[in-house]
Amino acid sequence: MAKYETLLPRFLRYVKINTRSNPDSETIPTDPKEVAFLKTLAKELEEVGAVDVHTQESSGYVVATLPANDGGNTPVIGYISHVDTADFNAENIQPQIHENYDGESDIDLSGDGKWVLSPKTYSSLRKYNGQTLITTDGTTLLGSDDKSGVADIMTMLDYYKAHPEVKHGEIRIGFAPDEETGTGADHFDAKDFNTKFAYTVDGGPLGELEYETFNAAQATIEIQGNEVHTAVAKGLMVNALQVGIDYHNMLPEGDRPELTEGRQGFYHLFKMSGTPDHAKLVYIIRDHDRKIFEERKQTMQEIADKLNYNFDQDRVEVEVHDQYYNMGEILEKDMTPVNIAKEAMENLSIKPDIYPVRGGTDGSKISFMGIPTPNLFAGGENMHSRFEYVSVQTMERAVDLLLEINRLNSEGSQK
Repeated sequence: MAKYETLLPRFLRYVKINTRSNPDSETIPTDPKEVAFLKTLAKELEEVGAVDVHTQESSGYVVATLPANDGGNTPVIGYISHVDTADFNAENIQPQIHENYDGESDIDLSGDGKWVLSPKTYSSLRKYNGQTLITTDGTTLLGSDDKSGVADIMTMLDYYKAHPEVKHGEIRIGFAPDEETGTGADHFDAKDFNTKFAYTVDGGPLGELEYETFNAAQATIEIQGNEVHTAVAKGLMVNALQVGIDYHNMLPEGDRPELTEGRQGFYHLFKMSGTPDHAKLVYIIRDHDRKIFEERKQTMQEIADKLNYNFDQDRVEVEVHDQYYNMGEILEKDMTPVNIAKEAMENLSIKPDIYPVRGGTDGSKISFMGIPTPNLFAGGENMHSRFEYVSVQTMERAVDLLLEINRLNSEGSQK
């Protein structure tokens, strides 16, 4: 069997299955569609030679083991990808194959000019001259985030089944629900997974190797107004919507995602609703630096205190919930998984692209559970949108990378 023979067929089959998670659900996993797909993957894992295939009761993760065949004391390594897709239309996904893309032409996704993937807007397309791209038809997302990672991992296992002579240590696989809702790894059973280190295969373009993420929190601002008739409002009315506007305007003006980059943190208002009687604002707070992150959370409360000082009662309440932390705090203590991945990329003539992620991965949480878990590229571009696409060649290189990491891990233990 050729190394990548099953990669594209698996990917196309996987993305056609709607596995969108439900952020409003309180079940684990959040949607039955995820459970059904995870059951399918569990069966496929057994077919490619994995053992101890089971579902973690606490998290819904499907976990499996490929036994070692190198006869050594190789550290157990893990690979994790999530099966759910983001909060965008995922019904009736129709992936389109564009062979030998020239890197310059517009791609008419919908066929009628309504949805056009153009290098004039998405300059990343110019990197893919001569490659095969998979796109949407413009009505849905593609699901490369993270069906690419799932397909890459399964193709790695296909290769080992077809080539039992290729030596490797024990490998653990984890297929995760609810990464997109931010809750999937909350209940992950790290003791059950039981690896020295792991990788999420959930990154973007070729070469991405990420071990620094944001620290993240969500802040909910509840504002109780005093609604009276506008005819007698003077001195009596407290318009909760206006207080919400005042609150927002007291945040640092430049600390917004659309005005920041690199290691710069921000406050992002992503929900605002209400009436003059009651209003609600929901923010996400992000920063790579833990000290500044804590200061940002404190700023949210200080603004509320300033507003409340001028009222007859505490009308502004702030509730902050931490979501995840910068896994760099963990990885910097032992860079072994990062160094192995970096060496593997260099061996494959892939230039490592290491930078602080302006977001997080399941690895952000899992790293703090005792399993250092950096993130590897899986290939997707323009994720979470109708303009999502992926290069087949980049997914193939991701398979190469997993195999090379395993080789280095095994050979390193023999020295």
